[in-house]
Amino acid sequence: MPRGFLAQEINELKAQLVEMGEYVVRSVNLSIESLRLLDPNVAEDVITMDEIIDHQRIEIERKCLRLIATQQPVARDLRVIMAAFSIATDLERIGDHADDIASIVLRHAGEPLLKPLIDIPRMTEVATGMLRDALTSLVEEDDELAKRLCERDAIVDGLYNQVFRELLIFMMADPKTIARATYLIMAAQAVERIADLATNVAERSLYITTGVYSELNAD
Repeated sequence: MPRGFLAQEINELKAQLVEMGEYVVRSVNLSIESLRLLDPNVAEDVITMDEIIDHQRIEIERKCLRLIATQQPVARDLRVIMAAFSIATDLERIGDHADDIASIVLRHAGEPLLKPLIDIPRMTEVATGMLRDALTSLVEEDDELAKRLCERDAIVDGLYNQVFRELLIFMMADPKTIARATYLIMAAQAVERIADLATNVAERSLYITTGVYSELNAD
C-alpha cells in the first residue's frame, strides 16, 4: 500500500489516542466529583467507564500491531506507532487510578469526608490539563509544550505533600480519623500518579520527534 495510506492510518491512530484521552479525563473528573459528593452511584459510573477505557486500549494496541505487521514502518513512523502503544497503556493506567478513587468512595460506606476537598480538586485540574497538553504535543509535535509539563508536575507534587502533611496532623490529633484520612491520602496519591503518567505521555511525544527517549523529571 502507498505511503499515503500509512500517513492516514497514523493520523487516525493519533485521533484515537486523543479521543481516549478525553474520555479518561472525564473519568478522572467524575471520580473526584463522586468523592466530593460521596455519591456511590457516580462512583459506579466511573467503574463502568474504566471497562470502556480498557476496551479503547485494546483497540489501539490492535491497530498498532496491524500497522507494524502489514506496513513495515521505519524511522519516525515506527516511533509514532510504538509511542502510541505505550501511551494507550499510560491512559489505561490513568483510568485505573480514577477507578481507584471511585472505589474509595464505595469504601467510605456512608461516613462523611474528614474535610472538604480543596487541594485534591486543584491537583486534578493541573494533572488533567497536563494530560491534555501532552496529547496536544503529540498531535502537533510541539516539543516545547511537552517539555514545559514537568513544571506543572512539580506543582502537583507540592500539593500532594501539603495534603499528606495536613491529613497526618488530623491522624495524630485523633486516631479515630485515621481511616478517613487514609482514604483522602490514597485519592491524592492517585492524582499525583496521574500527573506522572501525563508526563510519560509527553516523554513519548518527544521521543517521536527526537528519536531519543529522555525523562522530563530526571534529576
